[in-house]
Amino acid sequence: MRRAVQTYKALSDPNRLRILMMLQQKALCVCEIVDILGLANSTVSKHLSILRQADLIMDEKDGRWVNYRLASPEQSDDIEFALAQLERQLENDPQILQDKKQLSHTDRYEICATLPVNRGA
Repeated sequence: MRRAVQTYKALSDPNRLRILMMLQQKALCVCEIVDILGLANSTVSKHLSILRQADLIMDEKDGRWVNYRLASPEQSDDIEFALAQLERQLENDPQILQDKKQLSHTDRYEICATLPVNRGA
């Protein structure tokens, strides 16, 4: 039961749902997620931590950045179920559509160039 509670807790926040939907498009660094959500770096990091603890996302260090991506089905028993439900329920959500549009114009190099060195990762 503990595992189910952790998964559903991770899915119980609108910003975490937005993050999951964005990560369906591509791997993102914190600065890109901060830019789209318009939240503080620390708040986004907390959301990412909750998603990671639920094994819904993974992170990989890539030079200056830590890239966050969706977990694969081999890494998470719940990811396929969660994404299927989210896609069905959120495919026409105005906020999700706006996030996708903004994500298509997001450039980590441009965003991170204006941030202190430690915020880009």
